[in-house]
Amino acid sequence: MTNKPRARELGLSFEGRPASLNSITDIEGIEVGYTTLIEGQSTRTGVTVIHPRGRRDHAPVYAGHFAFNGNGEMSGAAWIEEGGFLEGPIGITNTHSVGMVRDTIVDWQAKQDAIFQKWSCPMVGETADGWLNDMNGFHVKAEHVWNALESASGGSIAEGNVGGGTGMICYEFKGGTGTSSRKLPDQLGGWMVAALVQANFGRRFQLTISGAPVGRVLTSDAPFTNGENPFRQDDGSLIVIIATDAPLLPHQLKRLAKRATIGMARTGSLGGNGSGDIFLAFSTANRGAASPASGIAVIESLANDHLDPILSATAYATEEAIVNALIAAETMTGRAGLTVKSLPHDELKDVIKQYSRL
Repeated sequence: MTNKPRARELGLSFEGRPASLNSITDIEGIEVGYTTLIEGQSTRTGVTVIHPRGRRDHAPVYAGHFAFNGNGEMSGAAWIEEGGFLEGPIGITNTHSVGMVRDTIVDWQAKQDAIFQKWSCPMVGETADGWLNDMNGFHVKAEHVWNALESASGGSIAEGNVGGGTGMICYEFKGGTGTSSRKLPDQLGGWMVAALVQANFGRRFQLTISGAPVGRVLTSDAPFTNGENPFRQDDGSLIVIIATDAPLLPHQLKRLAKRATIGMARTGSLGGNGSGDIFLAFSTANRGAASPASGIAVIESLANDHLDPILSATAYATEEAIVNALIAAETMTGRAGLTVKSLPHDELKDVIKQYSRL
């Protein structure tokens, strides 16, 4: 649980209507767990875990992924591309801890008798927290991953400096973990779409919130560019996990994953050569499709010409999840004494009001 204000509570406006929690946990069964590591002067990291059906339900889900810019890692992506199923928990951490998180998920699955086949290729994404965190210290250990796996829960979840997002920087403000959801009206199917992001990207001058050029006004304390256009793209990264209860097939879910790119762009970033922007989408519908007793799966699939509202909702949920990460994040001092300021709420509201976006 968290008592921090969120973007809508500050009066910011977004397209679409969220579900009750405005969170990825609005999708029935999904559980999220964190381990947050803040120790000494240079440990600012952690791990985030998402269980698509909850930590005690190991049935695979249909999934698809998309790399907008691939200077990053999402382990297990090759098998999702080939087989179309996500067969276990999702991990998100820092760049140099992907192996630890992957191996621990396999160990956890083995001990839960939850490996779907004879082998497991867990899906683990990363963004680099090496400015605030000593990534080469390898602070994420097996017990931290295990804790995130076992402590995962539904309901309201924390945002900002938590889990894998602990040491991240976004638009040269403190970044981190954020989430949001959308509920379609009944006449459009009533489906839900939700996003969880680990936001570690963007230069200050790019930041756009609710259509207002926030980053061009709030230029102070930008650690890398002094708030000015450096005439180069950013080097940071963004992981987005999209979930839906709509009955979609892997190729359709890949289309959802692509729309996370639009949500990213709506906050101002265009990506860059050094950016690892990798997105995954999964559906909790069609339970049992991976292992039908007869060998023939009987499944439902939404027709392509009914996809537009879900595609739009994906972009909108991603956009708001990024802003929620910025709103929740708190000023942090880390490795080598670097301090990254949080996005100031009152000044943000003044800029939004100036551009008539409240």
